[in-house]
Amino acid sequence: MNVATLQLPFPGGDADAARDVLPVSFGGEAIELHALRALHWPRGRTLFVADVHLGKGAAFRAGGIPVPRGATATDLARLSALIARTGAETLCVLGDFLHAASGRVPALDAAFRAWRDAHPALSVRIVRGNHDVHAGDPPPGWNVEVVAEPHALPPFLACHLPRAPRSGYALCGHLHPGVRLTGRGRESVRLPCFVLGPRRALLPAFGRLTGLAMVAPSVDEAVVAIAGDRLFRLPPAS
Repeated sequence: MNVATLQLPFPGGDADAARDVLPVSFGGEAIELHALRALHWPRGRTLFVADVHLGKGAAFRAGGIPVPRGATATDLARLSALIARTGAETLCVLGDFLHAASGRVPALDAAFRAWRDAHPALSVRIVRGNHDVHAGDPPPGWNVEVVAEPHALPPFLACHLPRAPRSGYALCGHLHPGVRLTGRGRESVRLPCFVLGPRRALLPAFGRLTGLAMVAPSVDEAVVAIAGDRLFRLPPAS
């Protein structure tokens, strides 16, 4: 994809003030975007995240790449914080819940079972993504439901691969969308983002051990960048 270069918001600019939750509306529904890289659908009491990639650090270490430990605990804690804040009754993962078969180590199994025990009433639904196909479905003891895409949650379609359906509104993962913001001194920073279009929304990757794919938004798409614990609605593409 081409790199999207967007002007960094400055005081007095036309970007929204920073906040950690941004109310938006699409698909005829009120939605909340969260700086913790999640989308909340209040009426459906559902929290959507994409590309969690649990076990990625373990998979890297199994391949001889010495990445730091703790990513799984951090990501599960972020999920817990989102569930507590939103009161969501369902967690829907838009693909790539697990990273690789080599990452399915005993420590991951123990960590997720403990997390699941802490949220016994939560329904967890996973839309199978390309990494999930190779990693394999989670064991029955994890108490999660795995479904194929597109998974209908009217008016939404829960997808992993991006699509723009003729009917309904698609919530998609897979791309790990990001933008590059440039300042007046030509300094730049790459940030994860949401990309909101007329027929679909692209969610940022939830897992912290994930890269970014720079996106070039079209004129009918809105971009909401995530800078730490704040969201910024960026000026429209010209």
